[in-house]
Amino acid sequence: METNQAIMAFSQSEKLKSALIWASQLSEMHLALTEADKPGAEKIIKTLVSMIGNEIGVAQKAAPHDDWLEAEKDINTAMVMLNSGVVPESGYHLTQALSKVTNIGQQSMTQLVVEGLL
Repeated sequence: METNQAIMAFSQSEKLKSALIWASQLSEMHLALTEADKPGAEKIIKTLVSMIGNEIGVAQKAAPHDDWLEAEKDINTAMVMLNSGVVPESGYHLTQALSKVTNIGQQSMTQLVVEGLL
């Protein structure tokens, strides 16, 4: 990975980690909502997960890495769970994506530290 790609990967991974944690927490909180509130919450969660998927696509183009593709697969599976009405099940797949995004961030951070940029 080139230095500019490592910087972009590190930056994108930090942003995506936050979003993935939020989405995962929202999917868990869904269980505690009243039936009347659940449809609105589902729309918000789907929108957030879709935005995360888009950002992963941007990251893949800016700083190619195999784990971006794997994270994207996890996001797609989470969307299937959301669209199937099993919102809490999406949390597992969001966590899997988080693991892959964290790995990318760690690898890029290590490279930047070695290069004396962090």
